[in-house]
Amino acid sequence: MLRGLTTTSFFADDLDAAATWYTELFGIEPYFTVPGGYVEYRIGDYEHEFGIVKSDYAPHDTHTGPAGAITYWAVDDLQATLDRLTELGATPHDAPTVRGEGYVTASVVDPFGNVLGIMANAHYHATLARMTTTATT
Repeated sequence: MLRGLTTTSFFADDLDAAATWYTELFGIEPYFTVPGGYVEYRIGDYEHEFGIVKSDYAPHDTHTGPAGAITYWAVDDLQATLDRLTELGATPHDAPTVRGEGYVTASVVDPFGNVLGIMANAHYHATLARMTTTATT
């Protein structure tokens, strides 16, 4: 059924400000843009798509608070990532929580009202190692 993450879409009233914020966070420029409507980055080990859509195009009300599913992104250092996010203006949403041995999650609300999840995930690194080994043999 679910074969892999394609695009995570966040919404922002001020698309330019959101693009500037996420460019600072990711350390890269968007690779695709639709002026006034959409910006998209390729991030992480698998170059997943991270899109920011102008709030006018959202299928739901984006002004009543954070809502929707939380996508958790694997990180190497959860606390350092959380610190960086809050340094850039994100606010805590869910404090670091141990979900089991090797699994810790946290989330923040970005300056545009979107929930961004981060996770230290033992399986992620094992999967990445297997894929890297398979790709080089």
